[in-house]
Amino acid sequence: MSGIKPDLQSCDPRYQLVNNNNYDLLICGGGLVGASLALMLKPLGLRVALIEAMAFSGNGHPSFDERTTALSNGSRRVFEAIGVWSLLQGNATPIKRIHISDQGRFGFARLSAQEQGLSALGHVVPNWQMGAALWQRLQHEQIEVIAPARVIAVTNAADARQVTVDMHGEQRSLRARLIVAADGAQSLVREAAGIASTQVDYGQTGIISNALTQRFHDHVAYERFTPTGPLAVLPLADARVGLIWTVANARAAEVMAWSDDAFLANFQQQFGFRLGRLLKVGTRHAYPLSLIRAAKHHAERLVVMGNAAQMLHPIAGQGLNLGLRDAASLAEVLADGLRSTSQLDAGAPELLQRYADWRQEDSKGIVGFTDTLVRVFSQPLGVVKFARNAGLLAFDLMPAAKDAMAQLSIGASTRIPRLARGAPL
Repeated sequence: MSGIKPDLQSCDPRYQLVNNNNYDLLICGGGLVGASLALMLKPLGLRVALIEAMAFSGNGHPSFDERTTALSNGSRRVFEAIGVWSLLQGNATPIKRIHISDQGRFGFARLSAQEQGLSALGHVVPNWQMGAALWQRLQHEQIEVIAPARVIAVTNAADARQVTVDMHGEQRSLRARLIVAADGAQSLVREAAGIASTQVDYGQTGIISNALTQRFHDHVAYERFTPTGPLAVLPLADARVGLIWTVANARAAEVMAWSDDAFLANFQQQFGFRLGRLLKVGTRHAYPLSLIRAAKHHAERLVVMGNAAQMLHPIAGQGLNLGLRDAASLAEVLADGLRSTSQLDAGAPELLQRYADWRQEDSKGIVGFTDTLVRVFSQPLGVVKFARNAGLLAFDLMPAAKDAMAQLSIGASTRIPRLARGAPL
């Protein structure tokens, strides 16, 4: 296998607080989005620290688990800019074609990278490998990481926000011009800032695993809608595939309890034999699925991003891609601010408003797109089934529709951050 494999054993740093507790920016949450933002901000020369509740280990951080992510081309460019892609490239599997179908119907849709003039529509990467690569870069760039440290309070201070963290029973107070809430869907930092959130429970559980197939995946990603919920089969390295099966919550325990043979047989029945027989399946993991969305993207001297801003159903694979655009947008807003002043106030209201306006437009479009897919393809009514079947057929015959869908591989249909376009800040 080519490329550099992230070394998990060297990615468990024991960081301590420095004497200076005043920062331009504090990032609360060292997951995929928070760690990426810290690396994006490194060239700007700001005083930045990353606060993370867990000391990193290969199987310990909840964001760095066995799930896989289909990175858009825009996200790939972001990772190239922060020096992470070189650590992932050998383990990132390109998506050259996408095949979408509806079980029991003739309609299907296909999207080809070659037809769109692209080398790939995206790349599939295991989350744990992204996490390991990001934390290696944090160490290499000597970015201050305060971990393990649990945020227990966020309060207002003069021209700043104050964050109280607990480190092994010792409480310390940190001040920053700007706080970034990147601490997940149940964000304590978001709640402390008084930003409300809404949750839509889809009544579904995502069951993920990987499998060995009789036929090589040929770099095709499959999305299939079934009466029991959507499923996806994603190409992985070593000729394996990633499986994502959405089932009703009431059925999740039963599916998780099946033997490997029973699971493969039932999944095969839903997916079909496009890849021949499913030969072997790995460990299964279950995740409840819902839409969680913050009411707004900023408050006084605070912004939200990643899952703290919006947690999406995985049906369209846009969650992390949207979160990375959140981070790249904030980095660009701050870089532009530095061009106009030598003493940047990272939490200045006008800067945060620019960020919020930008993210509101992008988030609204992607959240609406994802939520509509979930609802339309979960609808059992015959007339709706007929309409979506006709829609898939029409999509497969309309170049303009394919062009619009391919834009998701670039980043978004709205303004795209410079880093996601391959341009420097």
